Amino acid sequence: MKKLFTNYNLDLDKNERKLLTTFLKQSLKQTEADNRFFAESKAFKSVLEKLTSNNDQVKLTKDERTRLKFQIEQNVSHLEKKSKKGWFLKKWLYRSMLNQYRNMLDNHFKG
Repeated sequence: MKKLFTNYNLDLDKNERKLLTTFLKQSLKQTEADNRFFAESKAFKSVLEKLTSNNDQVKLTKDERTRLKFQIEQNVSHLEKKSKKGWFLKKWLYRSMLNQYRNMLDNHFKG
C-alpha cells in the first residue's frame, strides 16, 4: 500500500549541515546566472535559507527534496568518476568527500 503522507524533514548534524550549505552555495554560484536553471536556483535558495535559520529540523517541500536529492546523486556519480580516473593522491582527497555525500544520501534521502 502506498503511503499517503511523506515526511520531508531533515535532522542534520553539524557536519552534514555545513557540507550541505557549502554544496548549495557552490550550486547557486553555478546556476544563478543561467535562466535555464531558474527553478533549481529558486529551490536551492529556499533550502539554504532554511539551513541558515538555525532550526533543529529542516522542513523541505517535495520539489526542494527531489531537486536536492537529484543534484547530490549527480555529484556523487561525478566524484566517483573523478576518483576512478585519478592517481593515489586524487583518490585519497576525494574519498572523504565521497563518503560524506554517500552517508547523507543513505541517511536522509533514501526511501
